[in-house]
Amino acid sequence: MGIYWQMAKNGQQLMLEDADRKERLGMVRETPRGFDALAVTFGYEPERARRDIASMEEAKTFVEAFKPWVLYIADQDIEVEPEVRARA
Repeated sequence: MGIYWQMAKNGQQLMLEDADRKERLGMVRETPRGFDALAVTFGYEPERARRDIASMEEAKTFVEAFKPWVLYIADQDIEVEPEVRARA
């Protein structure tokens, strides 16, 4: 099982992967004004999205702070891999 950032068309996606599934947990995309960030949820929670963040690292920290992987797994203390993976 692993949680990692993966390159995407306009930014990066936070992914959960294990033997049975691959789920997108969040995303950061670059815009002309900065970076937009989103942590997934099963309901309507607008506070999980933010626009115009100054840097990619700040946007990724915003997404990771919600620990969106707890929607799929019980282990809240799992670490996000430090390396960004290439686009699939």
